[in-house]
Amino acid sequence: MTLPVDPAENLAALIRCPSVTPAEGGALAVLQTMLVPLGFAVERPVFSEGGTPDIENLYARRSGNGPHLMFAGHTDVVPVGDEAAWAHPPFAAEVAKGEMYGRGAVDMKGGIACFVAAVARHVEKNGALKGSVSLLITGDEEGPAINGTVKLLEWAAGRGETWDAALVGEPTNPDKLGDMIKIGRRGSLSGVVTVNGRQGHAAYPHLADNPVRGLMALVDALLAPAFDEGTRDFQPTNLEVTSVDVGNPATNVIPAKATATFNIRFNDTWTAESLQAEIHNRLDAASRRKTYRKGRKEPVDYDLVWKDGPSHVFLTRDDRLIDALSGSVHAVTGSMPALSTSGGTSDARFIKDYCPVVEFGLVGKTMHMVDERVALADLETLTQIYQRFLEDWFG
Repeated sequence: MTLPVDPAENLAALIRCPSVTPAEGGALAVLQTMLVPLGFAVERPVFSEGGTPDIENLYARRSGNGPHLMFAGHTDVVPVGDEAAWAHPPFAAEVAKGEMYGRGAVDMKGGIACFVAAVARHVEKNGALKGSVSLLITGDEEGPAINGTVKLLEWAAGRGETWDAALVGEPTNPDKLGDMIKIGRRGSLSGVVTVNGRQGHAAYPHLADNPVRGLMALVDALLAPAFDEGTRDFQPTNLEVTSVDVGNPATNVIPAKATATFNIRFNDTWTAESLQAEIHNRLDAASRRKTYRKGRKEPVDYDLVWKDGPSHVFLTRDDRLIDALSGSVHAVTGSMPALSTSGGTSDARFIKDYCPVVEFGLVGKTMHMVDERVALADLETLTQIYQRFLEDWFG
């Protein structure tokens, strides 16, 4: 029986599955064919919710006596964009100059391919693991993340599954393998501010109430002063206005409404609830200022709506897990990785409620880009790191 020990072959098989979210695209079926010969029991539950696409997921477990390690990831990928702009077809897994091209090569079919190869090499070498390994793979990470990891974790836990630690194979390295392990993530909170004005002719502003003026005052308050200076483990909290809109095609009409959408990435100075309170206080104070509304006595009339499902900040403090992964990276690459909480969110934000979790994967320079690609040498190196980690963590 041929085991899936070659990460490049594993990745090519996965890339050739056009699993653009929410489509399964054959990727989970291919993954199952790799895992069954390794002794994994594989299940592929489908989860549904009104107003969202049904999502097929995969949970595989190889059981043994000892601790239980979860590897988590996703086989869904973002759209390819302009396919004609790709140097190599996005689902062909073509290799050129030592690199494999394809959507998902680094985000994150490559990480899955390497972990499967690492397990296969360990089994081929040792015959067994000193514990249990499971793969928790969703098809909904790049989508709304409703019928994926959250429900898959609940489903598995409801069947009695527990985990001692988790490794997420997202691309964490900014420049080269060995740069960075993610040991936590900032929180994420989004909202929409709508200022209600009074429509009118631009030549007769005294007969109208321009909501853009009020919105300018509120946005100023959102952007300054700084929320904090950062903490030992996290960058400073940062708010970005991501959209401003009045829905007004006419140049001589004062609009009736103006909206601004914003996103905040916050550190452990805040909780989602305390940050929401701070935003409300800032907006209330700014609504009474006259900076952009000379002669207006009434406060700015505004509404604030929070987007559903804020992501909460977290930090993993499991020394055994962090030391085993750091040591494995150093042993293979010679580099001691930085322990970071930078970047966006990942499914680790859900897993942290079940067990300690860290993230380590490929170099992420080309993720979501045209000509997404990975060096074949990096696939081999990451496989060696994962194999060393399996040996060290299980001890």
